[in-house]
Amino acid sequence: MPDPLLLLITGLAAGVFAGMFGIGGGVIIVPALMLLFSFTPVLAISTSLASMLLPVGIFAVLSYRRADLLSIRSAALIAAGLLITSFVGAAIALALPAETLKQAYGVFLILMSWRFAEPRKVYAEIQSRRAGVSIPKPPAALVVSGSQDNATPWLGLFGLGLVAGVLSGLFGIGGGAVIVPALVGFLKYDQKLAVGTSLAALLLPVGLPGVVRYYQAGQLDLGVAIPIAFGLAFGSLGGARLALRLPSQTVRRLYGVFLLFAGVWFILQPGVTAAVTS
Repeated sequence: MPDPLLLLITGLAAGVFAGMFGIGGGVIIVPALMLLFSFTPVLAISTSLASMLLPVGIFAVLSYRRADLLSIRSAALIAAGLLITSFVGAAIALALPAETLKQAYGVFLILMSWRFAEPRKVYAEIQSRRAGVSIPKPPAALVVSGSQDNATPWLGLFGLGLVAGVLSGLFGIGGGAVIVPALVGFLKYDQKLAVGTSLAALLLPVGLPGVVRYYQAGQLDLGVAIPIAFGLAFGSLGGARLALRLPSQTVRRLYGVFLLFAGVWFILQPGVTAAVTS
């Protein structure tokens, strides 16, 4: 059994990122379980998914709600999609060889790192400073508060939940790494509104079908998931407060760099799939 204190710290770290970026925390939890405790990919993914079943983001959600940076309507539609398809991702993960799943997870992390690190934007900023030219500001978001959101197409939100649900069950993430970029990029949500809405969508036990599927296959360690869940709850509150008070661009880009290195490591290293069953 891994050290409960280390598991609690893992949950706290994942919670901070969850509160800041509207993710479930799986992109921290899964690599940590595999790298620090030698969990197999499937066991790490299932444990991560189980740790997010409880309403661990409730404190963060309340913070965003008080600031009117949460759309209940959008969150409910996304959650409905997540609930329907998370078991599909779990079934795929159980059918894949451990090494294939590890490689796929590495590719997934690298793709997510591009979104968070924004290398093209960083390069443009450097070039503009050298040329003494100011960078045009991006177009303003069309949806900037929860009370304003009443016209976003329900089918787009529900479809987003369906896609995020498959990835949630497959990689043990909450789905926020897909939800937030989609809300900002395609539905023109303000960044903080997208984060709050994503966290609210993940508040319900949307990963339950996937967790049940892993449990039936004997690939789940609830004793590890519980201390991680406690850490997630309190860490997400701290992350939400940081996101609401501080510019998060630097932290966001550093997070992207972390995802890049973690993804490359998973692809290149063959020795992280030793089984852990206790």
